[in-house]
Amino acid sequence: MSWRIGSRSGVWPYAEIASIRLSYRPMTMQARRFRADIKRRGGGRIAIVSTSWQTVTLMTPQDQGYRAFITELHRRMKAAGSKASLAGGIGTATYGAAVVMLALLAIAMVGLLVRALATSEFTGALFLVGIAIWFAWTIGGFIKRNRPRRYTFDELPETLLP
Repeated sequence: MSWRIGSRSGVWPYAEIASIRLSYRPMTMQARRFRADIKRRGGGRIAIVSTSWQTVTLMTPQDQGYRAFITELHRRMKAAGSKASLAGGIGTATYGAAVVMLALLAIAMVGLLVRALATSEFTGALFLVGIAIWFAWTIGGFIKRNRPRRYTFDELPETLLP
């Protein structure tokens, strides 16, 4: 694998790639942003994202190019007999903490909703329902896609590719 980032560049034989972690990493300017962290045996790490900065505030999606690159990289690594560790999602501890925080937030929001309904604050209750739907859509998608998992060279996780 040949790469260049700014003034740094290198060539890594496929057999020297120790691990690949695919994840879903949305940002404020690009909701569909995917990331691949590639680590080399003996040190070195490259992060490849599915978007590129066009201006200070605008990110351009590179969905098809990113997908083609990741798919071809896995195909070539398999052909080279790679023993790399293939992981998807975020780390197990981070994922667990996120799920616990979401559960606590859900309990608090249900409590606020019950109180709003008990005190006849229907506008507040409607606001809480709207926020809960928006939150479940955005954060729920992040949590669902980034569930920690292992995958193989033949079965890349579709939810972690554009």
